[in-house]
Amino acid sequence: MPAPAALAQPPQKVPVAEGYGGAVATVDLDASKAAISVLRRGGNAVDAAVAAGAVLGVTEPYSAGLAGGGFMVYYDARQRKVFTIDGRETAPQAMTATSLEGIPFEEGVTSGLSAGVPGTVANWDLALRRFGTLSLKQALQPAIEVAAKGFVVDQTFYDQTDANAARFKDIASTAKLYLPNGAPPPVGSVFRNPELAATYRELGRRGPGWLYGGRLGEEIVATVKNPPVTPGSTRNVRPGLMELSDLRAYRALMREPTKISYKGLDVYGMAPPSSGGSTVGEALNILEALPRVGLHEYLEASRLAFADRGRYVGDIPGVPLRELLSDGFAKERACLVGDTAMPHPAAPGQPDGSYEGCPPATGAATPVAQEGPETTHLVVADRWGNVLAYNLTIESTGGNGIVVPGRGVLLNNELTDFTFGPAPGDPNLPGPGKRPRSSMAPTLVFDDGRPVLAAGSPGGSTIITTVLQILLNRYEFGMSLPDALAAPRATQRNTAQTQAEPAFLARYQAELEAKGHSFAPNPEIGAATALEFLGRNRIQAVAEPSRRGGGSAMVVSASR
Repeated sequence: MPAPAALAQPPQKVPVAEGYGGAVATVDLDASKAAISVLRRGGNAVDAAVAAGAVLGVTEPYSAGLAGGGFMVYYDARQRKVFTIDGRETAPQAMTATSLEGIPFEEGVTSGLSAGVPGTVANWDLALRRFGTLSLKQALQPAIEVAAKGFVVDQTFYDQTDANAARFKDIASTAKLYLPNGAPPPVGSVFRNPELAATYRELGRRGPGWLYGGRLGEEIVATVKNPPVTPGSTRNVRPGLMELSDLRAYRALMREPTKISYKGLDVYGMAPPSSGGSTVGEALNILEALPRVGLHEYLEASRLAFADRGRYVGDIPGVPLRELLSDGFAKERACLVGDTAMPHPAAPGQPDGSYEGCPPATGAATPVAQEGPETTHLVVADRWGNVLAYNLTIESTGGNGIVVPGRGVLLNNELTDFTFGPAPGDPNLPGPGKRPRSSMAPTLVFDDGRPVLAAGSPGGSTIITTVLQILLNRYEFGMSLPDALAAPRATQRNTAQTQAEPAFLARYQAELEAKGHSFAPNPEIGAATALEFLGRNRIQAVAEPSRRGGGSAMVVSASR
């Protein structure tokens, strides 16, 4: 009997890097290497971001993949303008406001019904055609190599597989890929996905139409409508509503970014259907309207902004975005912030353009819907000064748990981001062709027209508070960017209790409870990536030192 293969040590990631010629930060070393390789060969930030995103579909398949979606916030240095691309998944045309009603959330997670029409490939294609220099085929090459040759399994990949093992076992195609020999691949083993390598190769050769109406699209629709449940499984895996016509109709969209001014800086984010730009922006405006800013004020501003998010933001006509981000509305909301925590829940405000005094809040708050904690985020800058912040996701860890047979691709369960209902008047109820509200908040910060910082995070609705807290740590509390990312986090989303990491509770719980706050522990909030321009063309790239196994920061050159 042959001896078992020796297990390798997962390669070491470095969370902070400084240098010149371009930079990247992702959660994964292979993805960061792919982006840096593209930059060194003369590609730009968009080329590098797509290459890294495709690699993350291999090495972080439970957070990202070609069957998911995402948002890009991009600064084009030549045009001196910020652009955003909405590659969010859409609901099938057959979905109505009541399609999810009465379904237990956990049953919605693992189902064909939760699979949205994928947007990632359209996002990559539009970004490359509009701003890149590589073809989609070229941008996919690093991911093809990683999928074919394999990557070393780390503790995070093992833990995520193990946490999903029960539902993965109930889907035959998923168990075959991610539970070889009936168990998660061990830490230090090499995991290969030759089917995904072949899928990427064919996608590069045939182009996006292969997904959006072609053979790959047909296979995705067949999987959604008839999930390959393991014989003998008792799991109720509902079929979905997606048709090939939904894929043919899908478009990634160019949208205007959100923009607010904070402490003399311009902060750009993602507009609806993301709530990231509006909620981060409103909270910053509220904080700027206050006479002092500390952690109590951070929690209260976030509470108020989330109340307004729930009432007004979704993929609907007439989101009052201009008023939500106006200084007048911020001052009206800021007057509710006192020395103690306000009663729960905070009611939404009235962004109606008439702002006088301090009117009492009226109306009912909308509960925060469940959102998957996974997703991934990356930042890239190139030698020409282009900068990109990019969130991509398949929603829950492992998406809907269903691998397309023979393709090595997990489907998303993005439609669970809709409100299940019944919830009359909720802006985030499902509907035909509608995009579920997102919390993804890729963010760019400018000083006097020049980009100075890019940041973002995974984490469901905690994305918003993670980005907000990083910005406050950096610009209000004077931390360096590495310290701003590493600092312990708390997330208040208009909930009765503020979730907080153990280190935050140890340091701040007593003083904040004295102000009326109530806490619940959360072992880990977010997994951010960011970069900052330090002057004289020097860039600092920053990833997490430990959250989610730590991230990978790299630069093109450590010296000029």
